[in-house]
Amino acid sequence: MKGYVFHGPGQSAWEEVPDPAVKEPTDAVVRVDAVTICGTDLHILKGDVPEVRPGTVLGHEAVGEIVEVGGDVRTVRPGDRVLVSCITSCGRCRFCREGVYGQCRGGGGWILGHLVDGTQAEYVRVPHADLSVHALPGAVESKDAVLLADIFPTSYEVGVLNGRVRPGDTVTVVGAGPIGLAAIATARLFSPERIVAVDLAASRLEAARRLGADAVAEAGEDPEQLIADLTDGLGADVVIEAVGLPESFEMCTRMVRPGGHVANIGVHGRPATLHLEDLWIKNVTITTGLVDTHSTPTLLRMTAAGRLPTAQLVTHTFPLEHMEEAYDVFSRAGDAGALKVVLGGPSHQELAVPVT
Repeated sequence: MKGYVFHGPGQSAWEEVPDPAVKEPTDAVVRVDAVTICGTDLHILKGDVPEVRPGTVLGHEAVGEIVEVGGDVRTVRPGDRVLVSCITSCGRCRFCREGVYGQCRGGGGWILGHLVDGTQAEYVRVPHADLSVHALPGAVESKDAVLLADIFPTSYEVGVLNGRVRPGDTVTVVGAGPIGLAAIATARLFSPERIVAVDLAASRLEAARRLGADAVAEAGEDPEQLIADLTDGLGADVVIEAVGLPESFEMCTRMVRPGGHVANIGVHGRPATLHLEDLWIKNVTITTGLVDTHSTPTLLRMTAAGRLPTAQLVTHTFPLEHMEEAYDVFSRAGDAGALKVVLGGPSHQELAVPVT
């Protein structure tokens, strides 16, 4: 088969790789029908995630069809259409029993496209399949479902839930890329008074307005003053960092009110300064996190009911074999106007059942 292979910082290619096979009785092999590219993949290509070894197939999000399962797999079988989660879960270790699947110590966590070959290929082996894939209802299109593999649960869990968004809050989202936009969309579920989006790109700020931001600010035009003006100098109740740069993180800590929450989602490749000389007295809570995907079943039901604006985030589609072109477009998101790119993913239509 072919897959998108990491060969070291700045080096990658769509090339022939060995076909995956069941190695453990809990494995499943999935034929990939739709896949997407994550900002984390770009961090890997820059060398920000040194655990990824050269020769690894990238990708941790996919929709596809089960083609083979190990003898211990009970919840799916060949022919099932499934969502492949970015997080795998053994279901037995302490963290999995607590629902903290991202920290799995039984061979799970974030391993796809990280510690083992990932989803940006024609086929993928998924460890711990019973707890790591989700059966998809026929009414959910592949291009919508694939956004539930990572960005929506990440934004919802690490941003909105960790940030403890509540009705009446002022929520500031710094970074209006796909993760930040999904944070805006899911923060709206909690009826905040206002959501403010901050970004450098005018196109992304416009997308933020479409997804529910009440106000936007260009990063170079003093967004801190805007937040102060909107809150009578108090600061935002919740600030969600969705960039992954020292400058953006430090700005978030200046925007938050006393007693507020800073929820960091961004993947950081460089140290950021924590200004405790200013923060120690402010009762500020700062959270970090890798997604656990415990919310995926809930988000999947909401998508099937039409309650999440997944389709609005997909700006570009490509055939699976155009992976290199898709990476180029996604890496130039500001110039290309790209939010989320989806590869493959032919439309999946629910069969009509005749009424008798």
